Amino acid sequence: MTSVSFYRKLSIFQKLAPEKPAPVIKAMEMYSPEVIKVSGLGVHYRTQVALQDINCIIRPGRITGIFGPNGAGKSTLMKAILGLVPLSSGAVAYNNQPVMQQLEKVAYVPQRSQIDWSYPATVWDVVMMGRVKKTGWLRNFSNVSCQVAKAALERVGMGDLKNRPIGELSGGQQQRVFLARALTQQAEIFCFDEPFVGIDQKTQSIIFEVFHELAAENKIILVVNHDLGKSITHFDDLILLNCELIATGSRPEVLTEHNLHRAYGGNVIYFAA
Repeated sequence: MTSVSFYRKLSIFQKLAPEKPAPVIKAMEMYSPEVIKVSGLGVHYRTQVALQDINCIIRPGRITGIFGPNGAGKSTLMKAILGLVPLSSGAVAYNNQPVMQQLEKVAYVPQRSQIDWSYPATVWDVVMMGRVKKTGWLRNFSNVSCQVAKAALERVGMGDLKNRPIGELSGGQQQRVFLARALTQQAEIFCFDEPFVGIDQKTQSIIFEVFHELAAENKIILVVNHDLGKSITHFDDLILLNCELIATGSRPEVLTEHNLHRAYGGNVIYFAA
């Protein structure tokens, strides 16, 4: 298996009326260019409106979660930010430039269900693909790249399984492999789509530990999540959606009874500590 063919294979996988949040737009103008700025974002699938009029900021050094009910547009928002789905309206900027023009600065981990785990690749193969943006498709991996990959595997507790076929791993182990792959990219922006689905408690703890370390390094961490349980306390900022923006800001600002009712309807139980 060549690096080129494997990377190409992986890239396929990486393919009440709400109030208008006008005050958010004013607040966005106060932040430095290092934030991701989402302005008036809309996504339509033919005649279906997936997202409309989304305005928010995603700041470095904080763990930001995208929350909302099923079908709210959480994954669509992440993909729209990364340029993986076309915008019907609006813009997304990082350092005053479109994010999709700076994908070398982005590490993206899709949902595990979108990955073909029967593909004949080892843990090491997958993790080394994170270095392709640094080295190019047709160059051999340097000792530096190998050391970066080794350190990433050790960081997620997978160093002893580097020769294991990815199809023989548990769900939690698979997620840790792709987290290690993201770390080897040495990115500025880390995006994870539903990373906690179908994993064990140990893996969840490792993932959050890495998220907090990345935040301490002033990275941008954006996570799609649906769980309003205890894990929500790890998030600094939230983007609450239901096809439109319900609320965005710090966790205490967003997790109000009013906002949750607008997003989910009925009574919602969540962990607020």
